[in-house]
Order: sequence, then C-alpha cells, then structure tokens
Amino acid sequence: MANFDDIRPFNDDEVQPTLQRIIRDPELLATFSHYKFSSWPKFLRKSLGSKLISVGLRRHVNKLQTVRDFQEEVEQYMNKMIKETISDLSVIGVEKIPKGPCLFISNHRDIAMDPALINWSIFQHGRDTVRIAIGDNLLSKPWTSDVMRLNKSFIVQRSITAPRKLFAAFKKLSAYIGHSITVDHHDVWIAQREGRAKDGIDTTEPAIIKMFAMSKAKEESLGAYLNTLNIIPVSLSYEYDPCDVAKARELTLKATSGNYEKGEHEDIQTIGAGITGFKGRVTVAFGEPLNQLSDETTADELASLIDQHILSNYKIRPANVLALRKLEPELNFDPAAFNVSEQDITAQRSVFEQRLANCDDMYQTQFLSAYAAPLKRKLVAIDA
Repeated sequence: MANFDDIRPFNDDEVQPTLQRIIRDPELLATFSHYKFSSWPKFLRKSLGSKLISVGLRRHVNKLQTVRDFQEEVEQYMNKMIKETISDLSVIGVEKIPKGPCLFISNHRDIAMDPALINWSIFQHGRDTVRIAIGDNLLSKPWTSDVMRLNKSFIVQRSITAPRKLFAAFKKLSAYIGHSITVDHHDVWIAQREGRAKDGIDTTEPAIIKMFAMSKAKEESLGAYLNTLNIIPVSLSYEYDPCDVAKARELTLKATSGNYEKGEHEDIQTIGAGITGFKGRVTVAFGEPLNQLSDETTADELASLIDQHILSNYKIRPANVLALRKLEPELNFDPAAFNVSEQDITAQRSVFEQRLANCDDMYQTQFLSAYAAPLKRKLVAIDA
C-alpha cells in the first residue's frame, strides 16, 4: 500500500493529525463561517465567525479517532440532509449486490451526493462504505483534500499534462482500484465519466474501462480481468437538480462563446449547493453485476452495456415530461409508459415552472434539454 500513499484515503492512525490540521486552516474556517453566518457583515464573519467555528469544530473532532468515527459523524449530517432536501428516497436492488467486494459505476450528476447516496444506501443494509474516486481538480485547497481523504476518497490525478506522467498516474490508479477490490476486499465507487453529466446525458467513457485494465496481466483478457472487479452499474435519478441553473448557464456560455471560466471557489460552492439544495424524489437503483463477460468483450461494448443498465433503471419524473413537452410539443408519447401519471405531472407543474422561471431566458433551452434528456433517450431506446 505504500506505493499508493499519494492517492489513497487516510488510515485510522492519520485521522487525528489530519483533523487537528484541518481545524486550524484559515480558509476552511472562513468558508464555514461564510455559510453559517451569511447574514453577518464580512469583517465579523472573518473574525468572530471563524473563531466560533474553530471552537465548535474542536469539540467535535477530538472524539473522532478512526475513519469509521468520522463517517458516523458524517452520517448524522447525511440523515439530516436527506430529511430536509429529499422528499422521498427509494433504494432498489441493494439486496441483490453480491457479498464480495464490488466496483460500483454510476452516472454522475452531483459531485458529493452521488457517492454519498450510494454509501448511505449500502450502509443502511449492513455493508461497509465504499472508497470514492475523486478528481484532483476538486482538491485545489489542502483542507478539501484532507476532508475527502478522511471520507475514504482516493485521488484521480487529472491535472497532469505530460503524457508519460499521465500514463503512469492512470496505471497507478488502475492498480489501486484492483488492489482495493482483490486484495483489500473493499468496495469502490467511480463515476462513468470524467465530470458531471451537465447536459443530462449519462454515457460511460470507454477510456475509464481501459484504465481499469491497465494493471492486468498481459496474458489475461479484458473480460476475464473485469470479471474479477464485480462491476455493478448504479443509476441515480434526482427529480430536481440543485445545480440545474448553474449547469445550464455554463453549457450555454460554452456553446455561445466557446469558453467558460470557473470562479475561484466555484467547485466548493457547487458541492455546497448540491448538498443543501432541494432534490425532490430521489431513486438509487443498483443493477445486476456484470461479472460474466466473455474474453472477447471490448471496452466499448462494456461501456455500452453499463449505459443500457443505467438508462433502463433511471426513474422518469414529471420534470422530465414537462421539459420534453416544452421543447418538443409536437412529440406524442404516453408518460404512463414510464409510470408517470398526469395527476403527478399536474401536481409538480408549478414547482417545475418556478425553477424554470428562476433560470435566465438565455439559458432556458439548455435547462429544459438537461431535464428532457433521460426521457428522450428512453424513447429512442424503445423505438430502436
């Protein structure tokens, strides 16, 4: 494991030293103070607010000695968040997960909530939490890296540009994922693509499948190696996306100007919005294990198979129907085919219309397209 020290999650003996370092970080204290005391004047938040946050954190962290202690503390906030921001949480197929270690591959809609909901779902059914793949682009601040690695996150080094170094980094990542599952017997989660599906189109990057196999033996087929990872596709369906307007704005600006520059703390703000924003009804659906692949299976074929599982298990809601009807009013389809009633559509219409109204006119087409995408893809799959 020493070979993975620069990317692996922290161990139990690293918890206290890391926590003591975190609670002294001025940027973390300022960030927490900004959210906790948002109505205070800036100078007061920076001085008194940061001190109050520091005192409060000290009381909490001194009792946390292990990674499990830390995650149990996080679970309390997770339960509170679910109660406050999710009107109904459905978990499907969790009882069918094999007892052995698995590689969960899900669609990617939210930076923090995707792995958090998978973790919560399996933990409630007596399974240990997963090791989480997270891009180093989200770890621009030392304290964010520390917090993520305390929460069993391991680092995907995407910021490397030199080809040889990038190849070496991905080979190490491949080895770490394989080691986690086959040696440590520990579950792993990774998104099906780099970056969130801001356009609502959930597709698996074949390059990720190829990365998994970079550490396999030369004589071993791709399919045979991937079978050892026990791949489980997971479909995450959010009725409402707390970051829907921000995503629509980003994609529209990219399309019209060819460029979009993130703000200095935009990733942290996005994580905060995703956690605290209203999500409506949420479904976490675990698919069948993909561990019977043939020796001839290719990365493209497996990526397509994962896409099929994620799309088939994606839960359509009134927001998807309303968005598609606005975009393509001439399109004739029956929502009942996706277990969506006209009564439910009517009940959710005002909520959806208000979210759309909060989106600038310039970004509304992209806003609607993102909500319509899963339903449109399901309709295409039916016709195919």
